[in-house]
Amino acid sequence: MRPLKILLGAVLLTTFAAGCGGGEDNPLDSKGSTGGKTIVVGSAAFPGNVLLAELYAGALEDKGLKVERKLGIGEREVYYKLLENGDLTVLPEYNGALLAYLDPKAALPATTEETDKAVSAKLPDGLKLLQPAAAQDNDSLTVTSETAAKNGLKTIEDLKPVAGGLVVGGPAPFEQRFKDKLNTVYGLTFKEWVPDRSGGGNIPTWLKSGKVQVGNVFTTNPAIVLDDLVVLEDTKGVFGLQNIVPLVREDGVDAAAEEALNKVSAQLTTEGLLEMMKKVAVDKNDPAKVAAEWLDAHPV
Repeated sequence: MRPLKILLGAVLLTTFAAGCGGGEDNPLDSKGSTGGKTIVVGSAAFPGNVLLAELYAGALEDKGLKVERKLGIGEREVYYKLLENGDLTVLPEYNGALLAYLDPKAALPATTEETDKAVSAKLPDGLKLLQPAAAQDNDSLTVTSETAAKNGLKTIEDLKPVAGGLVVGGPAPFEQRFKDKLNTVYGLTFKEWVPDRSGGGNIPTWLKSGKVQVGNVFTTNPAIVLDDLVVLEDTKGVFGLQNIVPLVREDGVDAAAEEALNKVSAQLTTEGLLEMMKKVAVDKNDPAKVAAEWLDAHPV
């Protein structure tokens, strides 16, 4: 069954990524539910989240559940509302980033348990977090090794004397979510903020070309190792924890679905995610194929 699921996932990813936009032609009109109905698994537009969605979708299919994929939707501001509205059933989320979205002024807790508790307190009725993974895919401020050496950069705090002459880039919502926090906590005022509307995939290239000198690179991005980039230590915890966790509609998943999703999370590590992301981002393997291989080795 794996080859068929891989092909279907690839076709849906290609079709939806080309056509999503939230207008009248948006195909997000299915109501996810178990009990013979379809569970609709969505994702953000960047490869790491698409990969996670394929992992969760494949695990559900392995339990004999009917799954529809809606991948590459866009930013959280779009896909979160689709989950609220019932157009999606399951989303791979990041607990700290979700908390920052739900309450931009919230202090990000120091533990996974506290972070999940804070998120759950902000969620509307009908949505809930399942079991978090040990794996994290965190936000960061990252620079090239040349920029780090030139300016003596090891931590985010080290940017303060030079930030005024540096351009920072990140996914489109990055400025809105973290500009004030970086200024308040670290005293950083950058020369310019440049949005990457691809979801952040261009940032390593922009760092290498000099278009930006500081970038919001997710910490499981293989470019960090391949391009000799330096992730600046977040000593004051602005970015908090970013454990991967399924966010679901309670009316769309039953006990069998929750068990499958939780078993994926229980086996997912940061190292394992980085290895899979190398296959996707560097080796150019289809995320559905990479997810299927992982699920074969980590049955649920």
